[in-house]
Amino acid sequence: MSAWVLPDHIADVLPSEARHIEELRRQLLDTARGYGYELVMPPLLEHLESLLSGTGEALDLQTFKLVDQLSGRSMGLRADTTPQVARIDAHLLNRDGVARLCYCGPVLHTRPDRPHATREPLQFGAEIYGHAGLEADTEILLLALDCLDAAGLREGVIVDLADARIVRALFAGVPVDGTTLALVHAALAAKDASELESLTKNFPAASRDGLRALIQLYGDEAVLDEAAKALNGTPAVGAALADLKQLAAGLQGVAGRQISFDLADLRGYAYYSGMRFGIYAPGAADSLVRGGRYDEVGAVFGRNRPAVGFSLDVRELVGVLPARPLRAAIRAPWSDAAGLRQAIARLRQAGETVVCVLPGHGSEIDEFHCDRELVEQAGQWSVRAI
Repeated sequence: MSAWVLPDHIADVLPSEARHIEELRRQLLDTARGYGYELVMPPLLEHLESLLSGTGEALDLQTFKLVDQLSGRSMGLRADTTPQVARIDAHLLNRDGVARLCYCGPVLHTRPDRPHATREPLQFGAEIYGHAGLEADTEILLLALDCLDAAGLREGVIVDLADARIVRALFAGVPVDGTTLALVHAALAAKDASELESLTKNFPAASRDGLRALIQLYGDEAVLDEAAKALNGTPAVGAALADLKQLAAGLQGVAGRQISFDLADLRGYAYYSGMRFGIYAPGAADSLVRGGRYDEVGAVFGRNRPAVGFSLDVRELVGVLPARPLRAAIRAPWSDAAGLRQAIARLRQAGETVVCVLPGHGSEIDEFHCDRELVEQAGQWSVRAI
């Protein structure tokens, strides 16, 4: 095999795309900072038991594992940053009140989580710890939408809402093993009525009928009224539906966003405990943003407090955005002349890109659009349009 061939679903990022990714990363972090979110930088590598605490089998299978040559302990390369941020909130910050935290860094997956996806996403996320009310849920949703807006995505954006408490309530009191539970979740996500029929044939009638009804409960806000009738008699379901209705009302004033519901959507990691959402946009094969409430994520670190957040892959987001134009630059000759070097330094300090043309390479094409040049006139260096 050639030495320059990369592993499957791993790729280099070349200059134009890399610049777009970096500029977008800064825009997303600045948007989060505008809401009062503080940046944290968890390590890429952690002890395995800390990295996978409470996250379930799905994240375990996505995690690269290795042995630490110093301690002999099992370690993992993070596949998701949320458990790390929960650890920071619980043990390092240990605040009594609300903590708003954001991050942006690479994660690694043993296999792509969807067709054509990379195994090295650049994960951006934002999380609120310490507030259990719908206000935090609403803020996270608004921040996620503002992040897409900052990236240039507004038209055709769809916010799809669900709530993990609905399925949990339908499973209450049903003796079911982990394998069957996972199969039922998969059948619900795939809207596979025949598979669900087979898996739930021995369930109590109320649970069986409720799970079957979920397959049809997707669409606009009318779905919530249909669900209230189909799943009548379960207080936890009623509370979840009421919260979804209130969240939708809080988003109605956000122009250009369509709101939908899919009450059978259970995709994601096992730590979701309440409201869940995905945000879709034209050109994306699946949801660009995933998030929700995960109040139990900090329990394994000894501090179980309310938490809600979202994440997205910056590289995937760039893939559905138009390519950005080349950065404007000033072309300058290469010379040791003090006056020229001083002029170049002043321009760079002012934020300009100045490309010095090396001898013999004046006509080469690069990643910058040199629309001006630095020229000497009457002993003074000045910029003129090309």
